[in-house]
Amino acid sequence: MNNGRRGGYLAAVIAVVALAGLTLVASVTAKPEKVIVGNLEVEYDGSFSPQALPKNKLTPISFWLWAKLRTVDDKHPPAIREFKFEGDKNVEVNVKGVPTCTSGKLQAQTSEAARKVCGSAIIGEGKTEVEVEFPEQLPIDVKSDLLAFNGGFKGGVTTLYIHAYLTAPVTAAIVTTVKIKNVNKGRYGTEAVATVPKIAGGAGSPTYFKLKFDKGFLMAKCPDGRLQAHGTGVFDDGTKASATVIRPCTSKG
Repeated sequence: MNNGRRGGYLAAVIAVVALAGLTLVASVTAKPEKVIVGNLEVEYDGSFSPQALPKNKLTPISFWLWAKLRTVDDKHPPAIREFKFEGDKNVEVNVKGVPTCTSGKLQAQTSEAARKVCGSAIIGEGKTEVEVEFPEQLPIDVKSDLLAFNGGFKGGVTTLYIHAYLTAPVTAAIVTTVKIKNVNKGRYGTEAVATVPKIAGGAGSPTYFKLKFDKGFLMAKCPDGRLQAHGTGVFDDGTKASATVIRPCTSKG
């Protein structure tokens, strides 16, 4: 399918500021999930609506998701650097007709300014928290709005930009780029890779975010009563956290 419609239920997101990776998987969960790898613990949850979907016809859905990240020993958590996501073949990204924005327009912009510059390209909004810890200093928690923008469809790839803005102890816009393409891997029809930039020179690690995507960004159907996703996050200390989630949906028609 062309015009940016074929994509997968990202969440692209998802990924979105640093934790998006694992929450992409959470977009079809019915209750909170938890992944523990070594000293790293990630809890995540989410839901989509409507949950009763046509058996053979794609229909618009909206969804929200959230994630919390911590370490078992309560020390400063590692920062996520990349997330790879494989999405169910029965869910597609739909950015046809949605205005686009570029990463360049979002760099160095506050959340308010980003809304003014590319407000028509926003496909999701939420909140995020980042823990910044410089050497020999106590950690500082920083909160920000979280904005998801459509970056367009070109050459078989859909691009999303996830924007956050920190005000202290550093002032900076954080823009995560998500690239989505079609694949043919059995149950999975979409592959998305989110590249997360360093925050505060590497001293910042996202610890929470919640994001809701507008209805119509994703299109879904339910031919066999389930949706499935698999994701792997790679952190700057070498840790890899992976999860596969299978959740039911209700077929109708």
